[in-house]
Amino acid sequence: MSPMTTRWTVLGGSFLAYMFDALELAILALALPSIREDLGLSLAQGGLLATATLVGIGISSVTLGWIADAYGRKRALLLSLAIFGVFTAALAAAPDLWTFLLLRFLSGLGLGGVWSAVSTYVVESWPSGSRGRAVCFALSSSPVGGLTAAALAAALLPDWRLLFLVSGLGTVLPLVVVGVFFRESEEWLAGRRGAGRREERIRLGQVFSRGLIRPIAVGTLLATCALIGWWGASTWLPTFLGEERGLSVSAVSTFMIVLNLGNFVGCHVFGFLADRHGYRRVLVVSLVGSGVLLAVSATQFSTAPLFLAGAVFGIFTSFFGLFGGFLAGLFPTEVRATGAGFCFNVGRGVSACAPFLLGSLASAGGLGTGLLVCAGFFVLAAATLAGLPRTSSDSGVRTRLGSSPTRA
Repeated sequence: MSPMTTRWTVLGGSFLAYMFDALELAILALALPSIREDLGLSLAQGGLLATATLVGIGISSVTLGWIADAYGRKRALLLSLAIFGVFTAALAAAPDLWTFLLLRFLSGLGLGGVWSAVSTYVVESWPSGSRGRAVCFALSSSPVGGLTAAALAAALLPDWRLLFLVSGLGTVLPLVVVGVFFRESEEWLAGRRGAGRREERIRLGQVFSRGLIRPIAVGTLLATCALIGWWGASTWLPTFLGEERGLSVSAVSTFMIVLNLGNFVGCHVFGFLADRHGYRRVLVVSLVGSGVLLAVSATQFSTAPLFLAGAVFGIFTSFFGLFGGFLAGLFPTEVRATGAGFCFNVGRGVSACAPFLLGSLASAGGLGTGLLVCAGFFVLAAATLAGLPRTSSDSGVRTRLGSSPTRA
């Protein structure tokens, strides 16, 4: 397989794999009203369902990232897909809250590994001049997964059990594509063949070596703040629109489609801008814009302005795609999946509190107030970028431990 063919195969397969990752996360928010009604759950208990998923994701950030660095990107991606596919399908048989929480936690253990494996695969397959666009394209499958989830929800709800069964079984598709067509990352193989590394396995402690403490700490804080804002908002937006703005189920589904279409467009626009102007500036615009537009959305009562604000909010939430190249570029090949995955997925794990806390806050002050709090976390995330050295503001990719990032 030629290098060009390999690049496009990795890009297409990574797009598909992350699409299913995003789909599995999105269906819970869409199915939550039906699940709450069927199982008799309060708002706070409903938030716990999302929290269980994110706790599993946070734990897997280190384990599956380490597997990707020690045993290969392909093995880690296949394992991640298999785990969340099996346990998502099993949710169809969950009889009560506690079983649902356990299965959702176990599916989260798989979901946490997809982002780091996909981001690392693409970063290591594409040249620096087009890396930003390539990573953003692969991760722009997140809104496609959201759109697919919205379409499935519109067709299958209120039967949430069938929705989870179909979604879980669908993971067979990316498993086949990755298993049959993907080759292991050449950059990872070259690192394993390097002098003295034929038998050496990467140690988890390497990612916390002295030269990487700052990227680990600030990168994790950046992801945590952004994802608290995102998971708090995305988990409860459908419920907010239905219960506090009086939208029908079909109207809520349409709103989520509009939001995800905006995010898909935004990933490509901001990916292009990142290649031209660097990740730091573009991330600041994306995060601050997300905060402003979420606040606008939460304070709209008329349908047309609400949908317009939702579409523009979706465009600015493209920081998900930008994180892929930005965080991966802070770490050398030996610990790239572990380092980037740690930052992003520990951020997802810590943000597990957001759905639960927002649900509790909604019981006292309404979901609109909680969404405004989430908007503030987006702005706070933008402020954390000041804690990273200027040389790390663009997708400079380290190739060895101890080397400094260089501008892509």
